[in-house]
Amino acid sequence: MNRAQKEEMVASIRSAFDSAKSVILASHTGIDVNTVNELRAEFRANNVQYRVVKNTLAKLALKDTDLDVLAKYFTGPTAIAFSEEDAVSPAKVIKDFAKEHDKYEVRGGYLDGKILDVDGVNALADMPTKDEMRANVLRLFKAVPTKMVRVLNAAPSDFVGVLAARKRDLEESA
Repeated sequence: MNRAQKEEMVASIRSAFDSAKSVILASHTGIDVNTVNELRAEFRANNVQYRVVKNTLAKLALKDTDLDVLAKYFTGPTAIAFSEEDAVSPAKVIKDFAKEHDKYEVRGGYLDGKILDVDGVNALADMPTKDEMRANVLRLFKAVPTKMVRVLNAAPSDFVGVLAARKRDLEESA
């Protein structure tokens, strides 16, 4: 790789870091290629980018940015996972994959100006994704009118029930 290619790679990594909602660092050393390809497919399905980067180039890309605190995690083979849309998705995919593969090592991450250790990445993974949050909000919007209609329908049906009971009482007494 010549100097121009390295500069282009550093610019590409820096651009990716700048647009990322969160960054998760991991290593898949010791895992076969087919399994890593399955992981990459899972990342693509969740709109997450996953790259294995050279540590020196990644450290250059991080230099003089807020993410510079991640430089200590770039030792040995390092993969970065990030999403421009959702901060939770990279952590969810990595956590699920790490449960099934003991050799997969989660190193840490970065979210909103803070470094995440392995426990922080797991806590992030337990949060609902952007789509899950949208579904919850829509469910709430739908629930309120539905409950209101039920309440409005309850009064007339209760009134009809009271009239029917009164009618039965009058018929029985006559």
